[in-house]
Amino acid sequence: MSTAEKTPDTTEGTALPTFDPSKAAAEFRAAAEKGVEQSKEVLAKFKAGSEEAQKALESSFETAKAVGSDLSLKTIAVLRANTEAAFSHFEALVAVKSPSEFVELQTAFVRKQVETAVEQAKELQAVATKAVVDVSKPIKSAFEKAVKELKVA
Repeated sequence: MSTAEKTPDTTEGTALPTFDPSKAAAEFRAAAEKGVEQSKEVLAKFKAGSEEAQKALESSFETAKAVGSDLSLKTIAVLRANTEAAFSHFEALVAVKSPSEFVELQTAFVRKQVETAVEQAKELQAVATKAVVDVSKPIKSAFEKAVKELKVA
């Protein structure tokens, strides 16, 4: 026989760890509690993130409504100005006395309308660009905040 006797706790001189059910239950309980706490933290962060995203979307929708109204008013103003210019031109054409006066008047009108159209397009583009920036600002801010928080975590 070897120097160590075979007993339930030893095998050929090597001690086997004994299983203590009370310690295992305590360790399992501690691990479960830790998992529950981590789940609560993740849920709280998710809830906060969802609320911020909802606020950003609501803000974007309100801004879009206001900016859409501004864009509509600008478009109506452009259409009104063009209509008034066309009626004024038509009145002037009715009073024309010669073909050369007609050509001169028509040429001046077309030139003026092209210049006006270019200016109106620039104005509408500026309003539309501002609209896009204003509408996307709350969402962009929320996204940047979320990315910043992820980097910290």
